Amino acid sequence: MSILSAPHFHDEAAAFERVEKVIWPQGPVCHHCGCMGRISAIPANPEKRVRYGLKRCGDCKRQFTVRMGTIFEESKLPLHIWLQAMHLMCSSKKGVSAHQLHRTLEITYKSAWFLAHRIREAMRSGDLSPFGHDGGMVEVDETYIGHEPGAPVGAGGNHKMKVVSLVDRDSGKARSVVVDDISSKVLGEIVAANLSREAILMTDEARHYIKIGQQQAGHGHTNHGAGEYVSRFNPLVHTNTVEGFFSIFKRGMRGVYQHASKKHLHRYLAEFDFRYSNRIALGVDDAARATRALQGVVGKRLAYRRPDLGAEASA
Repeated sequence: MSILSAPHFHDEAAAFERVEKVIWPQGPVCHHCGCMGRISAIPANPEKRVRYGLKRCGDCKRQFTVRMGTIFEESKLPLHIWLQAMHLMCSSKKGVSAHQLHRTLEITYKSAWFLAHRIREAMRSGDLSPFGHDGGMVEVDETYIGHEPGAPVGAGGNHKMKVVSLVDRDSGKARSVVVDDISSKVLGEIVAANLSREAILMTDEARHYIKIGQQQAGHGHTNHGAGEYVSRFNPLVHTNTVEGFFSIFKRGMRGVYQHASKKHLHRYLAEFDFRYSNRIALGVDDAARATRALQGVVGKRLAYRRPDLGAEASA
């Protein structure tokens, strides 16, 4: 049987039951007052518009559903369509384009585009704990993609958008940042904010990493310019892991999404970070990955007119 045969992908009542189970593992929580006690379900009235999952709080006397305060709020799309889209995006290694969602889910392209951005926002991790605890190795590298708006085409990739990614070898997690320039100052701030001081830094031979590496417990580097991708003296010294992350990211951006503006690039990176940090090699299958994405929907609303802003700014 196909995984898409599950009831919550086709039945709205089952979809609400699924989302409530994930978001409210201890039982319903009132969106208005935070009460968990005297909450009752309001039965559907077939003579009126059916509101699935509608509940009433006995303390503040107000009504609410599990959609409120999540990426699903104010959406006219059925919840089971949201769950289908979320599963498709979580199970596709290189992503799913908005046009593909538009055709598969039979919704408008505008709805598919915005739905995908909301799901990417749910994938965004709020975990900012430093990588490399207890002397772990962390690979750091930068890459270039697309075209920086207004930047003249030139050598060295200065006209492209710039991304810095970090991969913690111990946890297997990736974290990426869009930057305006590749400099010792910018990279130093990123490393200082995301790495423990006891972490061992792994980079290529770029000169801007020399001073940065002096702030860490250790610094290993390979000379890519000389064709060295694994150190001859220590096979643990390489950046092949983060290069592998970049290969997945670039294949997705070029082959599936084809183009992303700089103001939205951080959300595409969050999508690739999420799938990479929750991959099958770490024991997370497609269903578990979709569940983890669903756990991240709370407090991450986006407004259609300003999807480049977070929930607080667009509220």
